[in-house]
Formats: sequence, C-alpha cells, structure tokens
Amino acid sequence: MAKDKARYFTFLLYPESIPTDWKRRLELIGVPIAISPLHDKDKSNVGGQIYKKAHYHVVYVTKNPVTSDSVRKRIQRVLGVKSVAKVQIVVQSMENIYLYLTHESKDAIEKHKHKYSKADITLLNNFDIDRYVTLDVEDKDDMLNDVCDLIDDHNLANMRELRRFVKLHGVEYGLPSMKIINSVLRAHTGLIRLYFDAVYQERRYGRADIDKDTGEVLNNK
Repeated sequence: MAKDKARYFTFLLYPESIPTDWKRRLELIGVPIAISPLHDKDKSNVGGQIYKKAHYHVVYVTKNPVTSDSVRKRIQRVLGVKSVAKVQIVVQSMENIYLYLTHESKDAIEKHKHKYSKADITLLNNFDIDRYVTLDVEDKDDMLNDVCDLIDDHNLANMRELRRFVKLHGVEYGLPSMKIINSVLRAHTGLIRLYFDAVYQERRYGRADIDKDTGEVLNNK
C-alpha cells in the first residue's frame, strides 16, 4: 500500500536527544525549516506532572513530495537515531501550524496554552511562512470583509493605520501577515479607498450625528 507523500511536515525534538550543534546540522540539510522556542511551560495532565517534557516543534518543507518515513530517516541521519519524534504531514493550514510554534493558533488560544515569544522562533534556509499560505476565493472574500469591518469599527483612515493595527492586534482577529493581506487588497483598492475616505470624512467633519452601532443618521434637535 502506497504511503502518503507531502512537502510540509512537523515533528518534535527533545533537547536531551540532540547534539549541541543541532541547528547548524539542520541548516546544512538545505531546506526551509522553522523551529519553535523551547516549549518548557506546556502543562501536563499525566501522573501529577506540572509540565510536559521540554521539546521543540519543527516545521519542515521538502523540495519534492516525500513520505513521513523519509523525513524521519533523514533527520535521524543528521541528528541521531533517537533525535526525532512524531513526524507528521501538515494536514491543516501551514499558517495555523506556524502559529502553534508560539501557541498563537486559535486552538492553542482556546485551550489557554502558555504563549511563547515570536522573537525566539528560529528560521533556517529562508523559511517564509507567507510562501506557504494559500487562500481560496472564499478565504479571500472573508478576509476582505474582515478588513473592511476593522476599518469601520476602529476608524482606520489609511494604510499606515491599518498596518499598525494588524501588527499590534492581527493575531487577536485571526489575521495573517500584512504581506498576505496586501495580496488580497490589491484587487480591491477602490473599495478600500472608499472605506478609508469615509473614516477620514467623519473625522474631518465630526459626524457626531451618526449612531456608530447602527449607522443611522440621528435627528439632531
């Protein structure tokens, strides 16, 4: 029976089972890799332990479709037979698995998992998550609607304000990077300009006669 092949994989590494120069060895493989901060504060539900065994999550991108066994054997050749665990094909979105590196995915947030720092993610061989995020037509429409709602709800008057908002609060609203948002907005610049202009006009002329919840023009007496 043929085994499934893919290009995107994730696996675990345990500090005590890998050599001290493990990052350099992984880099020499020559494929894009993202490595999480050390997960040493994950709560455990096993046998009265407070924390799970410390580990790294790794996202691994191959040049051509291969099997999980192939990835496992390659990592074992580079880092040692006992180095790698739970090699799996990424079946959910790459964006979500990347966010999980710091527990910023929706699932991790809902489970109140400890949040790790993005600054501690290690990227090897030009790993760029934006290259691996694919959006279908429905995803693009949803994102456009979300951005229009943000502009309206938070009175964002231009792209700089939108960019700053996404940088500070994008994760809270489930938004991807500004690079991906730009790729969607590029086809709808006219609509976005209308939203920005509406906010600007309200700021300039002080439309206090508009109910911000309903959009209804109030009858000032």
